[in-house]
Amino acid sequence: MQHHFITIEGNIGAGKTTLAHLLAKHFDARLVLEEFADNPFLPKFYENPEQYAFPLELFFMAERYKQLKDMLHTRDLFQTITISDYLFTKCLLFARVNLAEEEYRLYQKLFDIMHQQIIQPDILIYLHAPVAKLQQNIRKRNRPYEQNISNDYLYNIQETYSAYIRQHPIKTLLVDASNADFLNNPAHLKVILEALDKDYEPGQYFLTLP
Repeated sequence: MQHHFITIEGNIGAGKTTLAHLLAKHFDARLVLEEFADNPFLPKFYENPEQYAFPLELFFMAERYKQLKDMLHTRDLFQTITISDYLFTKCLLFARVNLAEEEYRLYQKLFDIMHQQIIQPDILIYLHAPVAKLQQNIRKRNRPYEQNISNDYLYNIQETYSAYIRQHPIKTLLVDASNADFLNNPAHLKVILEALDKDYEPGQYFLTLP
């Protein structure tokens, strides 16, 4: 195995957690999942974004920092591969969309301090799906507070991710997840597994699912 720390990213509803579970099972890997349900500000944010965006993003950043720092500094002798369903930089990307300018500048200063202490993944899998597909997945998983997420909000998140992916230094597998069904279509998962069996130079590599 060429990659020992694999991160999966993508917009809300892209299928990150599903793929993370499947890869962790295949590789018998340590699984690190975002604990979004523990954030008390999340339902409040969707009801009143302006009031709750800053505490929401601060809580997420603190929890992600603690989780990744603890995980990466605790060696597991029996599991040499780690799979995560989020990138720490996700903090800054969502903050860019959700926060007012002054709040964002303060948030970025805190992020920069924490980010220096976080180990980056060996490879990033980025799941890109159109907004219509994201909305379909969001409705299917049926989290009550997500049901009124607007297309415009998902599009803004998508654009922020795309701008970051174009300039970041991590080796990245860009997956067209328009029709992805990793859970029920073994051929889709096979594409990911075969790609992870190779080594790459820094840059972006496009994967198409059959």
